[in-house]
Amino acid sequence: MNPYDLLFRAMWSCWGVYWLVSAVGNKRIAKRESALSRLMHLGPLVVAFVLVASPRLSLSLLSQRFLPEAQWRVWFWLGALITAAGLLLAVWARVHLGRNWSASVTVKEQHEHITSGPYGLVRHPIYTGLLLGFLGTALAIGEWRGLLALFIVFASLWPKLRREERFMGEQFGDAYASYKRRVSALIPFVF
Repeated sequence: MNPYDLLFRAMWSCWGVYWLVSAVGNKRIAKRESALSRLMHLGPLVVAFVLVASPRLSLSLLSQRFLPEAQWRVWFWLGALITAAGLLLAVWARVHLGRNWSASVTVKEQHEHITSGPYGLVRHPIYTGLLLGFLGTALAIGEWRGLLALFIVFASLWPKLRREERFMGEQFGDAYASYKRRVSALIPFVF
């Protein structure tokens, strides 16, 4: 197994195990997105994970490099650093949400509006962290399939983000509208 296989599988696996274990004990759900809505963002995420987690998968043009082979080590380690930072941001945000977290778009019973910690930097730090994780992984792979996976993740998270904002706006009204004006959605001070 090459270093990519070992390091990136370990990072993503640790993140995934934490994500599953930490889902236990959350608050009860008061309102949830539809099953079809949930499938619309989970399905593409699975496809994106397959694209980056299957190095031996030959996909013709998608297996071609977009980064030069000569600097492979530089891109690999830069990608590893970005991936680790992204996954740690997602974990920090998940910990900060506490029992309010859910994998699907929901409003919990006694839902709290969290605006501190990573939520003071961006409104959706878990999504930012995932996007950074996929960006770093794409850079480490250096193949077009990594960039396609990043695009798929963004395309699947964007409608989820919009749905989540609608739910939070309905739940918290003016307080959430004010929060949206102060804090960017995904990239601090930019977007």
